[in-house]
Amino acid sequence: MAIQRNICYVCSKGVAHGNNVSHANNKTRRTWKPNLQVARIVVEGKTVKIKVCTRCLNAGKIQRAPRKAVAAV
Repeated sequence: MAIQRNICYVCSKGVAHGNNVSHANNKTRRTWKPNLQVARIVVEGKTVKIKVCTRCLNAGKIQRAPRKAVAAV
Protein backbone atom coordinates (compact mmCIF):
# COMPACT_ATOMS: atom_id res chain seq x y z
CA MET A 1 0.00 0.00 0.00
CA ALA A 2 1.77 3.12 -1.23
CA ILE A 3 1.17 6.69 -0.15
CA GLN A 4 -1.00 8.35 -2.78
CA ARG A 5 -0.04 11.77 -4.01
CA ASN A 6 -2.28 14.73 -3.08
CA ILE A 7 -5.28 12.56 -2.09
CA CYS A 8 -6.68 12.12 1.41
CA TYR A 9 -6.80 8.48 2.55
CA VAL A 10 -10.11 8.94 4.42
CA CYS A 11 -12.29 11.29 2.37
CA SER A 12 -10.50 11.13 -1.03
CA LYS A 13 -10.19 14.91 -1.12
CA GLY A 14 -7.84 15.84 -3.96
CA VAL A 15 -6.57 18.74 -6.03
CA ALA A 16 -9.17 21.26 -7.25
CA HIS A 17 -8.71 23.28 -10.44
CA GLY A 18 -9.95 26.70 -11.39
CA ASN A 19 -8.93 30.13 -12.59
CA ASN A 20 -6.95 33.04 -11.22
CA VAL A 21 -8.96 36.11 -12.19
CA SER A 22 -7.12 39.42 -12.22
CA HIS A 23 -8.61 42.88 -11.81
CA ALA A 24 -8.41 43.19 -15.62
CA ASN A 25 -10.44 39.94 -15.84
CA ASN A 26 -7.51 37.96 -17.26
CA LYS A 27 -7.87 34.28 -16.48
CA THR A 28 -5.06 31.79 -15.89
CA ARG A 29 -5.33 28.23 -14.61
CA ARG A 30 -4.48 27.43 -11.00
CA THR A 31 -4.82 24.60 -8.52
CA TRP A 32 -5.85 24.28 -4.87
CA LYS A 33 -4.12 21.46 -3.00
CA PRO A 34 -5.58 19.92 0.18
CA ASN A 35 -3.68 20.35 3.46
CA LEU A 36 -2.36 16.82 3.81
CA GLN A 37 -0.27 15.47 6.67
CA VAL A 38 1.51 12.12 6.87
CA ALA A 39 0.12 9.94 9.68
CA ARG A 40 1.07 6.48 10.88
CA ILE A 41 -1.86 4.10 11.46
CA VAL A 42 -2.22 0.40 12.20
CA VAL A 43 -3.84 -1.62 9.40
CA GLU A 44 -4.21 -5.39 9.89
CA GLY A 45 -1.53 -5.40 12.58
CA LYS A 46 1.03 -3.46 10.51
CA THR A 47 2.00 0.19 10.86
CA VAL A 48 1.66 2.09 7.58
CA LYS A 49 2.05 5.72 6.60
CA ILE A 50 -0.87 7.48 4.95
CA LYS A 51 -1.70 11.03 3.89
CA VAL A 52 -4.73 12.52 5.65
CA CYS A 53 -6.25 15.99 5.32
CA THR A 54 -6.29 18.11 8.46
CA ARG A 55 -10.08 18.15 8.52
CA CYS A 56 -10.17 14.36 8.91
CA LEU A 57 -7.35 14.47 11.50
CA ASN A 58 -9.18 17.04 13.63
CA ALA A 59 -12.46 15.14 13.31
CA GLY A 60 -10.77 12.01 14.70
CA LYS A 61 -11.59 9.85 11.69
CA ILE A 62 -8.33 7.91 12.06
CA GLN A 63 -6.57 6.41 15.05
CA ARG A 64 -2.83 7.14 15.02
CA ALA A 65 -0.37 4.33 15.73
CA PRO A 66 1.59 4.49 18.99
CA ARG A 67 5.10 5.98 18.77
CA LYS A 68 6.95 2.82 19.78
CA ALA A 69 5.69 -0.73 19.80
CA VAL A 70 6.03 -2.43 23.19
CA ALA A 71 7.93 -5.72 22.87
CA ALA A 72 5.94 -8.69 24.17
CA VAL A 73 7.91 -10.88 26.58
